[in-house]
Amino acid sequence: MAEAHQAVAFQFTVTPEGIDLQLSHQALTEIYLSGLRSWKKKLIRLKNGVITGVYPASPSSWLFVVIAILATMYMRSDPSMGLILAPVTNRSLSAQCQTVVSAVLFSTLLWFSLIFTMRMCLKQLLSYHRWMFEQRGKMSNTTKVWVALVRIFSGRQPLLYSYQGSLPNQPVPAVKDTVKRYLESVRPLMTPDEFERMTSLATQFESSLGNRLQWYLKLKALWASNYVSDWWEEYIYLRGRSPIMVNSNYYGMDFLYVTPTPIQAARAGNTLHAFLMYRRKLNREELKPSRVPGTVIPLCAAQCERMFNTTRTPGEETDTVQHWQDSDYVAVYHRGRYFRLRMYSSSRPLSPREIESQLQRILDDPSPPSPGEEKLGALTAGDRIPWAKARKEYFSLGVNKRSLDCIEKAAFFVTLDDDEQGMMGEDPAASLDRYAKSLLHGKCYDRWFDKSFSVVIYKNGKIGLNAEHSWADAPVVAHLWEYVLATDSFQLGYNEEGHCKGEVDASLPRPQRLSWDITPECQEQISQSLAVAQALADDVDFHVFSFRDFGKGMIKKCRISPDAYIQLALQLAYYRDRGMFCLTYEASMTRLFREGRTETVRSCSNESCAFIKALEGGEGVEVCRRLLRQASEKHQNLYKHAMTGAGIDRHLFCLYVVSKYLGVDSPFLKEVLSEPWHLSTSQTPVQQVELFDMVNHPEYVSCGGGFGPVADDGYGVSYTIMGENMMNFHISCKHSCPQTSSHKYGGQIRQALRDMLQLLCPDQREPSRTDQSQTKKDL
Repeated sequence: MAEAHQAVAFQFTVTPEGIDLQLSHQALTEIYLSGLRSWKKKLIRLKNGVITGVYPASPSSWLFVVIAILATMYMRSDPSMGLILAPVTNRSLSAQCQTVVSAVLFSTLLWFSLIFTMRMCLKQLLSYHRWMFEQRGKMSNTTKVWVALVRIFSGRQPLLYSYQGSLPNQPVPAVKDTVKRYLESVRPLMTPDEFERMTSLATQFESSLGNRLQWYLKLKALWASNYVSDWWEEYIYLRGRSPIMVNSNYYGMDFLYVTPTPIQAARAGNTLHAFLMYRRKLNREELKPSRVPGTVIPLCAAQCERMFNTTRTPGEETDTVQHWQDSDYVAVYHRGRYFRLRMYSSSRPLSPREIESQLQRILDDPSPPSPGEEKLGALTAGDRIPWAKARKEYFSLGVNKRSLDCIEKAAFFVTLDDDEQGMMGEDPAASLDRYAKSLLHGKCYDRWFDKSFSVVIYKNGKIGLNAEHSWADAPVVAHLWEYVLATDSFQLGYNEEGHCKGEVDASLPRPQRLSWDITPECQEQISQSLAVAQALADDVDFHVFSFRDFGKGMIKKCRISPDAYIQLALQLAYYRDRGMFCLTYEASMTRLFREGRTETVRSCSNESCAFIKALEGGEGVEVCRRLLRQASEKHQNLYKHAMTGAGIDRHLFCLYVVSKYLGVDSPFLKEVLSEPWHLSTSQTPVQQVELFDMVNHPEYVSCGGGFGPVADDGYGVSYTIMGENMMNFHISCKHSCPQTSSHKYGGQIRQALRDMLQLLCPDQREPSRTDQSQTKKDL
């Protein structure tokens, strides 16, 4: 193949006259430019490492300190208290030179000491969390002073990782406090006899084994950056042997009402170029550090490190996450064929128009897939052990290994899908449901579910994203996705014909087709994995809808937290749907701490249950309103405790891991960790509001993203609050469970949202007939 020859820098043939060496100048030039690009990246990393290493000071401040010390010396003052003027044994230097050298050394030590002191001060300041529990609008004098000090010690113009060394370690809660909070959380879910039994188990654990396990956990907290995150990644994600498709991976959607261009290759060109722009900013650490919204408090950015050039590698006992420093290409799948598409030419990134041209070549390629190639991706969608064995047996040598390495080491994975998706047709609601299922699992073989993320480009220009969960949580990927959507539409744009802007370099080599040698035995394993994945995908029941009767603007006017409001609505809807309360999971972030990930908010509380019972029991309006506000305040308090390291579930999880290492059994921990989450929820907030103009361009709004159900008889609910007047919901469950229905539960959520607003603000308008009919249809 021509593209294979272009990758060879030289060829030689043996003739009677000797060896005839033929050099490929184009290939040698590419090798040189690739190496030059690599060295530039190394220098940038070195420079950023120095800047981050001395933050919140700057490298130039060292010169200021040296000059200040030398100036004081020439004024016949010795700030070192005799250290500078101490005798130096080097006789080759004059006395004046010795004094200058000593002054420089002292200045450097003083500079490092000041940096260390500032970092420790900032670390202690960031360990203060009482500000979060103060009433909104009523800041104490202590918090005001604290805010001022944080601003002083935070420095100016930080890079992405500048605060990493100043973030506090996640604290280990006291066993007594965790047990007390746990018992409080399960009280409304148990009968008196069940609760008495659980209290006995908890008391026994607290007074005996708990203290021993806690000692080991505190020892780990002193040694490790985070006492939770490495175990959470390994035991919750990487050691899972069931399929990661549906069970672990999640997705993100395109704009809801707008498709910037209907041309598939053009949309892909802008999208892929936007990803490269983000990666460039990430590598240069030019992205602004994430902060708690509305504050100066930084969040941990450690999860960003493995965003690109990363894959999950299967193993028989546990998977591993592999990350490479750089990759100059992406892996592309189209109609059963895999391609390697270089994203750089002459050490520069391809323009959107050039990427469009290259992808159009793939779309126009009529070659059929090789035997076993079309459904090869099903191995990543099925059970992990068969995939690990197949990888070891069929992909460890030769052409299969080279092609698999090409996919796994790619910057990310791209699927050019032949389907059309998005909100379209006579039934827009049903089309959104199909769109969600397509992004979550596709055909079960046309995504590479092991990659850190896979980009899906549909035939009608719609796009989407499927992300693997072990390396990072949804907000990190959402930050990337927001940037890509905004850059595609508002910065790069399209010409009048819908194509990408710019010119095309006609000399670009064609995308390289990957070769495979799939044996019949391997094809059989692919078929088995596909059967497992297909059964799982077919069982998923999805419902996606936008709630536009009101949004967070109206909820805030009622003096209620929007997140607490939605969580209470989910509880009310579940109670109406199933006639009972359930253990509810809401994901909260712990990125206030170094290498923090998530904590669980147990949203079903005594207060929320009291409110729902009163409302459904026909209690008076004032009573229900008071109970609703109490439940909202309780939820906010639970969320704040989770964010500040005082949650329940991660602590109990780590205690359980320690017990397994020690070989001891705890009936209390075993029972706690076996309790199913029948309602798993998560909010993905919009982080870069400045990128979108919701007032002048309200149509440029994403529908957010979602995930599969956690329990076989439960629901998975993801929601996004968009602007002031819109909330998007993604509901998943399983067809195999006769008690669950995503559409029915969606209708209950709509009605619960309206009923609660009517309770808080009786003067609000009734929903439109269209909204009412949709709710009745779902119910």
